[in-house]
Amino acid sequence: MSVSSINKRRTFADQFETSSAAYAAANGIERDPDWFLLKLQEEVGELTQAWNRLTGRGRRRDRTPEELDRDLADETADLLGHILLFARRNDIDLAAAIERKWRFQPALTSKS
Repeated sequence: MSVSSINKRRTFADQFETSSAAYAAANGIERDPDWFLLKLQEEVGELTQAWNRLTGRGRRRDRTPEELDRDLADETADLLGHILLFARRNDIDLAAAIERKWRFQPALTSKS
């Protein structure tokens, strides 16, 4: 993995950190060590709820198919953000863990 890739990855996580810290400050939220795991769990629940609505296992609440698709994408983005925040807070080297567990070197792409 190149130094450039590592710097981009840190910048990506740092962008989530900046956004999260600003949100917490604006709303009087204390981001203690437990908060990072609890928010991650909350986002898993919200992603599950979006999936259930999209797949007909939950109330759609008058959401259009396009809105349901967007909700799923938005909740997936939230979950990714909180995974990166959790890893950053706990000094977890995700690239090394991915290489160890998934047996490939992660590369940054502009799309999923």
